[in-house]
Amino acid sequence: MADFIEEGKKAPAFTLSADDGSKVKLADLAGSPVVLYFYPKDDTPGCTKEACAFRDQHKQLAKLGAKVFGVSPDTVESHEKFRDKFDLNFPLLADPDHKMAEKYGAWREKNMYGKKSMGIQRSTYLIDAQGKVAKVWKRVKVDGHDEKVIEAIQKLS
Repeated sequence: MADFIEEGKKAPAFTLSADDGSKVKLADLAGSPVVLYFYPKDDTPGCTKEACAFRDQHKQLAKLGAKVFGVSPDTVESHEKFRDKFDLNFPLLADPDHKMAEKYGAWREKNMYGKKSMGIQRSTYLIDAQGKVAKVWKRVKVDGHDEKVIEAIQKLS
């Protein structure tokens, strides 16, 4: 279980499949701010609320030049259904073996009603145009999170 990547460090490289079957590589995103948000599971209440909040902020995020990606251990097929059901307008990345979540420190031991298990801790990374981690939210509360991310992106420029 890795620690969260600290602000100011280079973001770990990744290549993952997106909901449309394309491959997304961090290296190809250089020059733009990148929002990587890790979430536990497609089509669950908190995850849906978070995804829809980012969807609804699409114009503002695009104006800032930011690219948003949701990451969970779900399959590409699951992501397709989730995207289509809620008209999501940004890619969802499949991390079924949770290798990327582990690299970023989002794969953690969780304790639910005394039962311990491993899973995604809802967290978000803002990566600047040079590929460095500009901001980390380690325990995301969904309400208002999209606005905090936008404020942090505005401070980059």
